[in-house]
Amino acid sequence: MSGMSPHRILPPLWRRARGALAAAATALMLTACAGTGEQFTSTPVPVEPAPAAVIGTGQIRVALILPLSAPGNAGIAALSMKNAADLALAEFNQPNIQLLVKDDGGTPQGAQAAAQQALAEGAEIIVGPLFAQSVSAVGAVARSRNVPVIAFSTDASVAARGVYLLSFLPESDVKRIVDYAISRGKRSFAALLPDNAYGSVVEAAFQQEVARRGGRVVALEKYSMEPGRMAEPARRVALAASRADSIFIPDGAEAAPQLVAALTANGVNTQRVQLLGSGLWDEQRIYASSALQGGWFTAPEQAGFQAFAGRYRARYGQEPVRTATLAYDAVALIAALVKTQGPARFSEATLTTSSGFAGIDGVFRFRSDGINERGLAVLRVTPGGGQPVSPAPRTFGPGT
Repeated sequence: MSGMSPHRILPPLWRRARGALAAAATALMLTACAGTGEQFTSTPVPVEPAPAAVIGTGQIRVALILPLSAPGNAGIAALSMKNAADLALAEFNQPNIQLLVKDDGGTPQGAQAAAQQALAEGAEIIVGPLFAQSVSAVGAVARSRNVPVIAFSTDASVAARGVYLLSFLPESDVKRIVDYAISRGKRSFAALLPDNAYGSVVEAAFQQEVARRGGRVVALEKYSMEPGRMAEPARRVALAASRADSIFIPDGAEAAPQLVAALTANGVNTQRVQLLGSGLWDEQRIYASSALQGGWFTAPEQAGFQAFAGRYRARYGQEPVRTATLAYDAVALIAALVKTQGPARFSEATLTTSSGFAGIDGVFRFRSDGINERGLAVLRVTPGGGQPVSPAPRTFGPGT
C-alpha cells in the first residue's frame, strides 16, 4: 500500500473491505464529459492487430477490449485506458484478477472476435469496448454466455440489460444542470443546440427534464457549425429571450462564445438571463471567454482526476486522456467485487446496487437497463477556471 490517499470504488454497504483499494488539466482532451455519441471519428482502416497481452496473475479472468491498433485519437485513447487499467491493478492490494487485453482494431468485427476469444479463455466479465457499434457486437456475444459487459461508448442506445455504460453521458449533464437551475428559481428555458446526433440526444433529455421539473421551454433552435449558419437560430432565440430566465448552450469553445456573442448582438442581456452549459464547457478557452463569465455548467469534480493524473504521469511519463479514469474505475470496481462479493461478484443485483460506487470522477451507479447515473458538480465559469457552486453528491440518497 502506498502512502497516497485511498481512492475507493466500494459502495457504502461494503465499507468494511474498502481498505483493500489503495490510493486510488490534461494535455490531450479526446472527449469532454458530455460526450458526443462517438468521440473518435477517424475512419477505421485495416491494420495489424496489436499482440494480445495479459496483466496480472489472479484466478478471475477479465477481458479488456480496446481499439489499440486503431488509427488516430482512438488508438491513443485506447493505450491510455489500457495503462489506466494496469494502474488500477497496481494500486489494488493483491487483486485476484487477470486482465486479458484484446485489440478490436476499432471495428465491430474485431470487437466480436475479441469477445469470442476472451470468452473461450474463460473471461467472466468484459470491460470495453469504446465504439457504439463495437459495444453492440460484444454485447451480442456476451449475452449468449450470460457474461456482463462494462463498456465506454457515450451512445446510450447501445446500453442494455447486462451491457452497462460507464461513460460520461449527455443525459446526466442535462438532468443535473436543469435540476440545479430550477432549484435556483429558474422556470423558463431557451436552448441553442448543435444540429447533430449529440444535439438530438440533448434535446430529448432537455425537453423531458424541464417538463418533469415543472418548467417550460419557450424557445429551442438548432444550428450548424457551417460559416454564417449560427446567426439566424441565435436571432430567433433572442426574440424569445424576454420570456426566458435561462439559455442552455451545451457546446464547446468552438461554438458557445460565438452563440453568446450573437445573442448579445440581438439584445440579450446575459446579466439578466442565466447561461447554462454542459461538461463541454470544462476547458480553458471557455474560462477565458468574457462572454461566458458567470455561466453554470456541469462536470465531475476535478480533484479526483488531478490526483489520478499525477499518479499516471509518475508511472508512465505522460498525460492520461480524460477518459482513462473510466478504465481505471471499471477495473478497480471489478477487483473490489472479486474481493468482497464471492460468487455473486458480477450478478445483476451486485452491479446495479442502488447505493452505487465511488470512483475517481465521483459516485456512479448502473441501472438495470445499462445506463449509468453520476454524481456531478455544478460549476460557474470564472477566469481562473470552474468554481463549484453546487458540490457533487457523495452518495445516492434514498429514492434517487
